[in-house]
Formats: sequence, C-alpha cells, structure tokens
Amino acid sequence: MSYTAESIAVLKGLEPVRHRPGMYTRTDCPLHIIQEAIDNAADEALGGYCRRIAVTLHRDHSVTVQDDGRGIPVEMHPIEKVPTLEVVFTRLHAGGKFNKDDGASAYRFSGGLHGVGVSVTNALSTRLEVEVVRDGARHQMAFAGGAVVEPLRRVGDAPKKATGTRLRAWPDPTFFDSPTIPLPQLERLLRSKALLLPGLQVSLTVEDGASSEWCFAKGMVQYLSEQLDAEMVAPVFSSEKYVAKGDETFPFGSGAAWAICWTAEGALARESYVNLIPTTAGGTHEAGLRQATLDAIRSFAEHHALLPKGV
Repeated sequence: MSYTAESIAVLKGLEPVRHRPGMYTRTDCPLHIIQEAIDNAADEALGGYCRRIAVTLHRDHSVTVQDDGRGIPVEMHPIEKVPTLEVVFTRLHAGGKFNKDDGASAYRFSGGLHGVGVSVTNALSTRLEVEVVRDGARHQMAFAGGAVVEPLRRVGDAPKKATGTRLRAWPDPTFFDSPTIPLPQLERLLRSKALLLPGLQVSLTVEDGASSEWCFAKGMVQYLSEQLDAEMVAPVFSSEKYVAKGDETFPFGSGAAWAICWTAEGALARESYVNLIPTTAGGTHEAGLRQATLDAIRSFAEHHALLPKGV
C-alpha cells in the first residue's frame, strides 16, 4: 500500500470534532455539550454580569440555555473578518477566556473552559439557534452540524439596557450512546452553579414536567445547612482566602472557600468544586482541606490537653 502526500488527511473547521467526538467531549449522552453553554452563562455570572440562568429541556430532546449576561459580541471580528458570534460557534479554541493580558481578559478565571467551548456543542448538533440581545438590538443566527445555515441578522429592537444570550441546541443522536440527558445530573450541575454563585437565580424547566429553581443568597453556608438531616453539634464554620496581587508563588486570585460542620450522627457528606465545576472524584483541594482540618483540631486538642492518654 503506497504512503504518499495524498495519504495525509487535513480536517478543517469543526470536522475533527465530528470525526472523533470522543476526543472533545463525553459521548455517553449530550449533557457535556450542553454543560458548555451553561458554563458560559455561569462565567458571565462569575464576572458579575448575569443574575439569571434558565434551562429548558424540550420534548424533542433539544435544550435551551438562556442568560441575562452581556450577550456574545456580534460585530465583525478584526482578524477573522466574520461576525464574532460566528467565530465563537465555528472556531475551536475561540473565546474571551484566552486573553490573559492585564485588564483585557473577559474572565479572571473560567469554569466553562476545557479547551473547546460551544463550538463543539455546535459541531455535534443537528441544529443550533442563538439569539443575542445587546446594544438596543436583537440578533439571530442558526447553524447545522457546525456550519452556518442562517447568517447573522438583526430581527428587531430591544430595550437599550437589555442584554443576554439564548441558545437552543438539538444534539445529534448519532454521536451519543443515548440521546437523553440524565435529569439528576443536570439538576446537580445547575444547583452547583447557584450554590457557588450566591444570589444567582438558576431554573430548570422540563416540558410536560416539573420546574425547579435554586438560589442561595448565603452561598455554601445556606446550602450545607439545608442538606443536613441530623442535628449539628456546632454552627457551620466557613471561610475563604485568595492570593493578592504581587504574590511570587501563586497567580492573583487563586484560593479557596469552604464550609464545614459536624453532626451528631450520619455518614460523611461532601461536595467539592474547582472553578465552578463539580469534582465528584475529589482531588488535592479536597484532601488538603481535610488534612488541614485534622491538623488544626489535633493541635487545638493537644494544646489544651483535651485528649485522653493513649488515644
């Protein structure tokens, strides 16, 4: 068999995603590609630009994600020479999260970035519709299989201060083992956004089904208190610490927030997250907190001679 220049295939645009979807997302169900859109909305909330995120599961297996953030820019991109909205949905590794220049980054840190973004959502959907409201106008655009099928167009006026993005995607079932998004996993994901972004209103509506809404004004302390079934032996202890500017060891803003409590009985309950993303398998952040807690209690007990000898 000959091995020549013609043997080398070059995949352009979003073709690599459709050719090897497992390299870019989980393929057991479409939850992960929908999570990309949810994470983008949560990033807007993280920056202080979004107060509400609404997700709707439609009976035809499509999903709508709507937020009242700043709205994805629609003006022409200075380098790509196409609308910026088109760049976001048709180019891998495109987004405001990559610009790390001081004062220029759209996000100080991001929860929604695992390297590809909503372009993968677009590539693995039979259809994707997006509507952007900003600058007193309402714009729409549509895609199919990653390609533009309805160019960006202005469809009407909007209140001058109104902003936001609404995305509706129809995941392509040929790329997934199951076309159904597991409701408990989606609920956990949305609840975690409300938990980690105090005051953010997050809702989930299932067509022909129930609706849920989450909002935790007091963040983790409120959430943890509401999850406990057993009696607390002490109030919830919570704190947070972040790196200041000029630190020589860690990047500015790195740090953690935590809430801990003890109950009289019951099994260990734990949840942890990194950059708004649930870490169900734990990690060094969780192990470090547990070790620090143990060391602090042991030190206190030894200092005050509270431990019986031999224990």
